[in-house]
Amino acid sequence: MSALLDVKNLIKHYPSVKAVDDVNFSLEAGRCLGLLGPNGAGKTTTIEILEGIKDCDSGQILYKGEPVGNRFQSEAGIMFQSTALQDFISVHETLIMFSKLYRKNADIDELIKRCNLQDYLEQDNRKLSGGQRQRLLLAIALVNDPDIIFLDEPTTGLDPQARRNFWDLIDTIKTAGKTVILTTHYMDEAYTLCDEIAIMDHGKIIAHDSPENLLAAHFNDVIIQLPSADISGVKNLPFEVSRDNDTVEITTDDVNATIQSLIEQNITLANLNIRSRNLDDLFLELTGKELRA
Repeated sequence: MSALLDVKNLIKHYPSVKAVDDVNFSLEAGRCLGLLGPNGAGKTTTIEILEGIKDCDSGQILYKGEPVGNRFQSEAGIMFQSTALQDFISVHETLIMFSKLYRKNADIDELIKRCNLQDYLEQDNRKLSGGQRQRLLLAIALVNDPDIIFLDEPTTGLDPQARRNFWDLIDTIKTAGKTVILTTHYMDEAYTLCDEIAIMDHGKIIAHDSPENLLAAHFNDVIIQLPSADISGVKNLPFEVSRDNDTVEITTDDVNATIQSLIEQNITLANLNIRSRNLDDLFLELTGKELRA
């Protein structure tokens, strides 16, 4: 199957840094790609180049086999990380206003239903809650019935319930066969929504595959978690223990042997938890733990 989007040798320099350093990837239609990376990794610049907001210094972006141009602009939808909405007009008026910017439009009534806006149509944009505002911004990104949609950290600042509701909306978009490029700092969000993940650091893509394949390729162990209080005072443990607030974590590829050792040390297992490796672990493994500005 030919790629819907094909990115080749993308490079972008700033005076003091190479923000995007030879980025290459392809994305097939109907897939959701999560672009992840620490602050300063280059993902925002990459996304802005893909969206046509910034020019690259060199490289090529092909959309449906052709250099990006008018066709791409008419068939792409963008939900920016921060968007100013017009004050003193309603949700319904906002959707109609944006729909008039395009020759092709989605069915407005269906869009309202899909994004769960039917109860807020006459509400002033200024009075929307965080979740309502994000659903409206998603509807705006879909107003031209796009084939490819860019979602830039769409759930930042939302409470857990609103995040989950928004995930359901993105699932409906994927079910409709749309192609999605998502940036997020929430690893659980990326794991849940994305068919494939590209992790960037220092301007390069350092890993790209499905979440499951990436985890299988980098880890063959699990994490045993115990409350710090249950292990306090115990010395000479035969394995390395890391501490995170009130919890200790033991990394092991032999759960039975590790648990047996804990029993021999008379450590209670009443509050023991065993978890599989996740994308948080992978992210830290590949990009490090130091704080990024």
